[in-house]
Amino acid sequence: MNATTPHAMLPEDLAQVANGKTLEILERRSSSRHRRGWLVRRTLVIADLVGLALAFLLAELVLGEGGPHSRLDPAAEYLLFVCTLPGWLFVAKLYGLYDNDEERTDHTTVDEFVGVFHLVTIGAWLFFAGSWLTGLIVPDLKKLVMFWGLAIAFVVTARALGRAFCRRRLTYLQNTVIVGAGDVGQLVARKLSHHPEYGINLVGFVDINPREARRDLGELRVLGGPEALQEIVGRFDVERVIVAFSTERDEETLKVVRTLKTLDVQVDIVPRLFEAVGPRVGIHAVEGMPLVGLPPARPSQSSLLMKRVLDVVLASAALVVTAPLFAYVAWRIKRDSPGPVFFRQERLGMNMEPFTLLKFRTMRDGIDESVHEDYIKATMSSGAAPEASGVYKLERDGDITKVGAWLRATSLDELPQLLNVVKGDMSLVGPRPCLRYETEQFSEHQFERFLMPAGLTGLWQVTARAHSTFFEALEMDVAYVRGWSLGLDLSLLCRTPIQVLKRTGTA
Repeated sequence: MNATTPHAMLPEDLAQVANGKTLEILERRSSSRHRRGWLVRRTLVIADLVGLALAFLLAELVLGEGGPHSRLDPAAEYLLFVCTLPGWLFVAKLYGLYDNDEERTDHTTVDEFVGVFHLVTIGAWLFFAGSWLTGLIVPDLKKLVMFWGLAIAFVVTARALGRAFCRRRLTYLQNTVIVGAGDVGQLVARKLSHHPEYGINLVGFVDINPREARRDLGELRVLGGPEALQEIVGRFDVERVIVAFSTERDEETLKVVRTLKTLDVQVDIVPRLFEAVGPRVGIHAVEGMPLVGLPPARPSQSSLLMKRVLDVVLASAALVVTAPLFAYVAWRIKRDSPGPVFFRQERLGMNMEPFTLLKFRTMRDGIDESVHEDYIKATMSSGAAPEASGVYKLERDGDITKVGAWLRATSLDELPQLLNVVKGDMSLVGPRPCLRYETEQFSEHQFERFLMPAGLTGLWQVTARAHSTFFEALEMDVAYVRGWSLGLDLSLLCRTPIQVLKRTGTA
């Protein structure tokens, strides 16, 4: 990895150190200083106003204008609603519904569904209470309930469309540098490069003693040392700096972070012992000293009961709905190649209890599985190189049937696992159900993944798919267990169909 000293750079030297995308962004941004936060906040405000207005208009059109005891004419009712809109936006701001996109790279509309639900519920209740107290309107309960349901649906939809619009704008992209070009910094860079939806444009690294560059990092370069970071931020219009274990002493790294706080940039810090820190950590303090609290990884019995009830209800409904599809796929498999419809294999579930996992058969009957075992051993390092296709997936095209290729591309081969979910062997969401020989490669902490039932989908399937090594997939399973909540399960369930439709890889 070649380093270039920014102090010696002249404007015409930018092409020697910056990738082509960065140069294009700098050129096209020269006429505007607006950034992601400016764009997204204004778009979301418009989305909220449109969603609320459409819900109000549709409720009025369906159930009639003016309640039976309204003291206002229809025009006055519309005017009254318009006057309440600033209050809706104020409550949305209190719930932080405009502030997460600039800070969190992976923030989606699914993540704020609960906040929108609270916003509309509280807003509807305040409208009801205000109408009763002022006596201007005795609200029609049917109309209010209809508005409540429509507002949740329309606001969520409008926000999703608004974010889709923003992600197509140049302003949404955040030029980003990573302080530290060691193993951790390069791993962060590779993960970010696989998620264009995050809107992160990696400019390069900042380090005085970088490691040899990974093959899959393309044209990313070291731009200079930490002493030049302030100049790099200004020269490349950097909006985000990720501090990821540079070779500098802690005192020097702390000095860099404090310098960044004086600039208009988002700073992300990869914590020490990040392998032990899950998404559900809590920050508390003792006399002003922040402490990171790690909650117990094992969920309570009541939490597991709620998860089980959700599994049974949703999986049973899904089996009824997909019954015709089951029959069609079984017919296609039998026509395509000799062998059984289902592929059966022993996997390990919660507490390492073995169970028989079901899938639609996608490969020729009787193939050698030792090839997969060797591949698992080879990808236990986070530095393992991907296949020629650019993904971490064993390429066995000669063994996959014609129908099997279609089933894998659409993830329909996983559909029979709904039977495993109903039976209690698996959950809808959880760690990937692993093979017994895979545990031979586990580190001690990776056995925490068995504290939760194996899942049909999960954090790895939704966020990385075949773009991660086996080692990284295990780490995501552990992160899921450490950060589990019912809300996380619902979020992953909502995001799974999107990933399947995008066909970003095969599980």
